[in-house]
Amino acid sequence: MTTKRGFTTTLLHSDRLGKPEHGALHQPIHTAVTWGYDDVQDLVDIFQNKKKGYAYSRQGNPTVSALESKVTQMENGISTIAFSTGMAAISATILALIKHGDHILASSYLFGNTRSVFQSFMDMGLDITFVDATSIDNVKNEIKPSTKLIFVETIANPATQIVELEKIGDLCQEKGIIYMVDNTMTSPYLFNPVNVKATLVINSLTKYIGGHGNALGGSVTDTGLFNWTNFPNIFEGFKTQVKPEVLGMTQIRKKGLRDAGGTLSPEAAHSLSVGSETLALRMERACNNAFALATFFNSHPMIKKVYYPGLESHPQHAMAGKLFLKYGGLMSIELDESIDLFAFLNKLKLVVKSSNLGDTRTLAIPVAHTIFNELGAEKRAEMGISDSMIRLSIGIEDIDDLLQDFKVALG
Repeated sequence: MTTKRGFTTTLLHSDRLGKPEHGALHQPIHTAVTWGYDDVQDLVDIFQNKKKGYAYSRQGNPTVSALESKVTQMENGISTIAFSTGMAAISATILALIKHGDHILASSYLFGNTRSVFQSFMDMGLDITFVDATSIDNVKNEIKPSTKLIFVETIANPATQIVELEKIGDLCQEKGIIYMVDNTMTSPYLFNPVNVKATLVINSLTKYIGGHGNALGGSVTDTGLFNWTNFPNIFEGFKTQVKPEVLGMTQIRKKGLRDAGGTLSPEAAHSLSVGSETLALRMERACNNAFALATFFNSHPMIKKVYYPGLESHPQHAMAGKLFLKYGGLMSIELDESIDLFAFLNKLKLVVKSSNLGDTRTLAIPVAHTIFNELGAEKRAEMGISDSMIRLSIGIEDIDDLLQDFKVALG
């Protein structure tokens, strides 16, 4: 009988229980690019998906596999594929599964780079519709017979909108549509998209899972809920080589990771894997800090608006409380018009002016001038992004120090 262990215990002992050589507690870093076999039939069987193993590290490596196993456990899925970045995971998955003539429905509040790559796909002929997915009726109204995939995020970056995650999951299940959920802003500790019937779960491993701002990575996890045998875009050759439940991930690994080449290095995989061991501890501290700061900002006369799901004034506060363990470490604020945006940021001495998220350190960035600058004023307005918006990724510093830094900067 297998004992069900807790979140952190499972992560801490995942590598060790896989019995790496010499009694190591972590999977070692395998830097080999290629793998040799005494019997050529073994190599052939690996290429033909008849046997598990490694042939060329662009599509698989033991160190990366150990990280993939951890992410699968965190997400309560059946398998995971790791990539060099979160954007590589998104791009490769779309390239592997979607064909010309297919339709994708996406949240209109997507992260700037995700929206940018979707626009590039549109420029190449893919049919993609952006919709305000905070209302299920809006989503239903945009469904077409050709809709193959719906893509949303758990908490939007930077204005923290939360879409109708459960109702969209029910809709996708009813219509046989792939439901792709980016879980980066919540992380697997706060939320598992499998609970809202997601098909595929995206994580930017760079962010909360790795957590220390020292390695890039991304992943896609199959929850096991989708019937891939009914999906028309699966390569015919795979149907005779692998089990039905792994058809989707086989196609993503072969047509996405292998062909597009967004490979995660073993060195980065090791850093991300070790970082993931403290995910729960870091998220607890970051979420508590974020709630304290949001409460402070919400009552400060120089802050015009606070975007944080933990506040009762947030439009989706009740939904967030129902779905997520805590409200996350991401928030945005709008300053009073009397405050110079850049001058305020430059007065911050502890908070780092930076573009990353999910670091142990608290980070701040002026949104309209940087990560959403390419979209233009009209698109930013549609997404609720003002020129005075500052995105904050709250870290694990002592809360009194963070509060003092903001108090001094606000004057």
